[in-house]
Amino acid sequence: MAFAFDMNGTGASEQTVAEVSLRSDEEIVRLRQIVRDQAIAHGFSLIEQTKFVTAASELARNTLQHGGGGDARVEVLTAGVRVGLRLTFMDRGPGIADIDRALQDGFTSGNGLGLGLGGSRRLCDEFKIDSSPGNGTTVTITKWKVR
Repeated sequence: MAFAFDMNGTGASEQTVAEVSLRSDEEIVRLRQIVRDQAIAHGFSLIEQTKFVTAASELARNTLQHGGGGDARVEVLTAGVRVGLRLTFMDRGPGIADIDRALQDGFTSGNGLGLGLGGSRRLCDEFKIDSSPGNGTTVTITKWKVR
């Protein structure tokens, strides 16, 4: 576990609470449980929990199916009285050539419904994606507890 103070100059501190390898469906289930447990432990409402766990599940599945597997990191954020959870998904897959198109509902590079990236973005407070062809993809999402 790592703990960092104000690494991004926002006054927020971050603590890594879990790192999960995403190479099987069982590991996706494990990540979902960790995210749910952390959301409960930090007082997120049932609706907030459900939204964030759903986003985590979609992004973990994308990491496995489209990125050939990868890793996820779960962090707890504190900024004054605010508490949040941040998840980072990293893979070394083929990358995404057109991120804007990939974020549109209905876009899929496989047999899915095409709701993964765009749907996950709507379920979170903050969403960042970094990808390019041949260099893999990193997606970072954050959900802040509603007071």
